Amino acid sequence: MILLTGNRSMKGEDSLEQVIREESLPTSLPVITLANVDRIIEREYREQCVERLIEIVLYVENYLGVSRLFIP
Repeated sequence: MILLTGNRSMKGEDSLEQVIREESLPTSLPVITLANVDRIIEREYREQCVERLIEIVLYVENYLGVSRLFIP
């Protein structure tokens, strides 16, 4: 399962970033993070996100062990 999130939190023991750092393995799927959640209302931005997401899903084996990917 690939997690798609807008969560960029890096503070605290329970932050997503901390969990990624502690739990990520070389075979782990990436956490995909929207670089700018506020722009998701823009059609062009959404299309860029979708294109990047499709690329990641089609070639997911190239992203194993990469803890986090920001899109677009």
